Amino acid sequence: MTNDNYTGVTTGTVATACSLAALDAILDSSDIACVKVETPKKILDIIIDECKKVDSNRAYAIAHKNPYNDPDVTVDLAIVSTVELFDKTDEEVNVIITGGEGVGIITKPGLQIPVGDYAINPGPRSMIINNLNDKVPEGKIAKVTISIPEGEKIAKKTMNPKLGIVGGISVLGTTGIARSMSSDAYKNSIVTQLDVALALELDNLVFVPGNIGEKLALKNMDITKQQVIQTGNYVGFMFEEAEKRGITKFTFFGHMGKLIKVAGGIFNTKHAVADGRREIMVSHAALCGAPQKDLQRLFDSKTTDDMMDILNELNISVEVSNSIAKAIHDRCYQRFDLDLNVILVDMDGNYLNDNFMI
Repeated sequence: MTNDNYTGVTTGTVATACSLAALDAILDSSDIACVKVETPKKILDIIIDECKKVDSNRAYAIAHKNPYNDPDVTVDLAIVSTVELFDKTDEEVNVIITGGEGVGIITKPGLQIPVGDYAINPGPRSMIINNLNDKVPEGKIAKVTISIPEGEKIAKKTMNPKLGIVGGISVLGTTGIARSMSSDAYKNSIVTQLDVALALELDNLVFVPGNIGEKLALKNMDITKQQVIQTGNYVGFMFEEAEKRGITKFTFFGHMGKLIKVAGGIFNTKHAVADGRREIMVSHAALCGAPQKDLQRLFDSKTTDDMMDILNELNISVEVSNSIAKAIHDRCYQRFDLDLNVILVDMDGNYLNDNFMI
């Protein structure tokens, strides 16, 4: 399907392939093992697992999204397209698209699809139409129904429930080719949280690194899940997108071990990209008067939790945490013109700094 282990195909490409195979089965009744799908990037050969003509005007096809080098929950997922041909009653379009089992339904504004419609994004819709349009017989209209039997189960592992997409997953893809989570595809998936929050006119947003931060924020603060925005490792990207949308005041909440990196100007917090936790902690401890021998202990510590234990011994943990929180605030103000309320916590959700508002 693709030329390397770092790319795969999107759910939209597989759905298009199944739709194309089902239509071909209606038209010529032959066994179809592979189809050529025209994506916005290039033409791809997609293997079809099963294709069956049910009657003279209806057929279905099934294919799987092949594995590639990415922790994508939709890998190996079966996608089904059922195509039916109907007589046109007027000058209708040639292809209409709907969803079936396992494809989510939009229940909140702010996404690319209107409320009440199936979560089949514009890219896949266009790809299906472009690939089928010229093949639909004159005087006929093709109704395409996309189903993902395991979609409702898989959706629990995605952001869909939080975004108000219920009953299944989304059919996604802009280029037809899926790339690893370090690419724009992952960023596009998390930035939709901002659009939903804006559409719902939510105030007092709380940005957190991930699921642990969200759980602790909900435990400690008087907020709802809808007010929590997960950044993943892409703190800088999410802050930039927030600023673009006019979201300039919010709370940045999370474990010291993640947020401390931002104090050092590290806006991608993935460990393999950059660390600097001990260097940043030692710098702020020194500014707060920690003795040299204790600075060495901090530098030799493996985790920020261990570092906080040392700072507690020295009775400067809050002072150092406040210094780090202020540095995070100042870094973000300088780079993005954001006025952040920074809250640092440990793994139990205990506040480490006290120079914040709640």
